[in-house]
Amino acid sequence: MIFILNLVWFVLGGFFAGLGWVLAGVIMALTIVGLPWARSCFMIARYTFWPFGYDIVSRNELNGRGDLGTGTLGTIGNVIWFVLAGWWLALAHLTAAVAFAVTIIGIPFAWAHVKLAMASLFPVGKTVVSTEVLWPAMPQAKSASLKR
Repeated sequence: MIFILNLVWFVLGGFFAGLGWVLAGVIMALTIVGLPWARSCFMIARYTFWPFGYDIVSRNELNGRGDLGTGTLGTIGNVIWFVLAGWWLALAHLTAAVAFAVTIIGIPFAWAHVKLAMASLFPVGKTVVSTEVLWPAMPQAKSASLKR
């Protein structure tokens, strides 16, 4: 089922959305100043191509230890990202989510766009993880999702 959802997503715009994120990552990398955000762009691109069966989580929560992107520098990077790009990218994904949510068939795709919008706001310090790996690795994630 996940393969079918990913295939339909890819055909209905996931390919172009993913290419947009790849292009943003290349531009960030070429500017040298944007190198800290290039990794985040490529991470979101990977997720944008095939969002079903994967989730975006903080590396700190996943590994239980901090790194450069999950500490103070990561927070500063996220604030700069939010001001320069994050809010309008999230707005674009939320607009696509509303368009998909109009139909019952589009609801899973709307939810994927909502998750992309959240990732677009503060991507530094996050990583894409298969849900098969995520659930056994993060017992606190299980209990948090069960409380919702």
